[in-house]
Amino acid sequence: MYKRFSFFILSMFAVLFMSTVNYGSQQSFNQQLSASSVFGLPSFLLAEPAAPITKAFNSTREEMRMEIEASVPSLRSLKNLSFEDQLKRRLNTNPLWRSLIRNKRMSVGVVDMSDGDAVKFATVNGQHMMYAASLPKIAVLAAAHDAIERGELKESAAVKADMRLMIAKSNNAATTRMIDRIGFEKIERTMTDPDLKLYDPAYGGGLWVGKRYAAGGRRHPDPMKGISHAATTEQICRYFYLLANNELISEKSSAKMRSYLVDPQLHHKFVNVLDQVAPNAKVYRKSGSWSTFHADVALVQGPDRNYIITALVDDPKGEQICRDLAKVLDSMLVD
Repeated sequence: MYKRFSFFILSMFAVLFMSTVNYGSQQSFNQQLSASSVFGLPSFLLAEPAAPITKAFNSTREEMRMEIEASVPSLRSLKNLSFEDQLKRRLNTNPLWRSLIRNKRMSVGVVDMSDGDAVKFATVNGQHMMYAASLPKIAVLAAAHDAIERGELKESAAVKADMRLMIAKSNNAATTRMIDRIGFEKIERTMTDPDLKLYDPAYGGGLWVGKRYAAGGRRHPDPMKGISHAATTEQICRYFYLLANNELISEKSSAKMRSYLVDPQLHHKFVNVLDQVAPNAKVYRKSGSWSTFHADVALVQGPDRNYIITALVDDPKGEQICRDLAKVLDSMLVD
């Protein structure tokens, strides 16, 4: 009994000693075993440590990032200067638009995907972040699917119903319930994820949700300008470009997110015009309006059309500006 007790004391002392040794990340398990053997700790009490769960998860995300880069070029790498010049000329023919653009109260983004081998991207004030009202609800949609894939949010019937209301009808109560389920920190985590960077200070910021769509509650404003519901047209274009290519969060999540964005139930701004000029097209869309701020984005796929258009406008006539802008951009892209 005395021998067993002595062995137990020596074993515990060995464990305490090992905890004080600073093993480098490259040091082998055998070296740890050698240190323990000084005190006669049996090898069967030691087990090679398993790879951390976070390391395995990060490896998966890294593999996904490499697959994205291999299959879908970065949208910024597809910026086309002649296409951008064409866009600027079209916009500057309108005196009001020209003034709004000059004063950074209007931003426009366009992605022409009609030729899959020669995608063209252009923006005007594309990295200027503005208040975007309800449009950043797409950030909540992405964060929700990110949390679902991580096992942090259950994709229940109530969650699905709220995501439908949040996107198709832009329902504020449903959006607030989704924000409360996810939390601002996890929405930020998804938007700043190294594989997505849909909010990136190096490129003017981007998509951000830092306030519930309801009175009361704490604020978590963006760190650059302190905006609660923010966007840039460049990041909106990147979001929908990844979505169109099944690369937003994952292929499975991209398909589910498109199912919420398709066939919008609010037929104003861009959709009001698209109903007329492209009635047979499939439209994935989210808009926003508050005070003088108006925002809209549409991924349009259909006969003779495969493009993304988006705009942020700060003007009392913003609703009509978006309608007129949709006509001009559709004409430019179809021609």
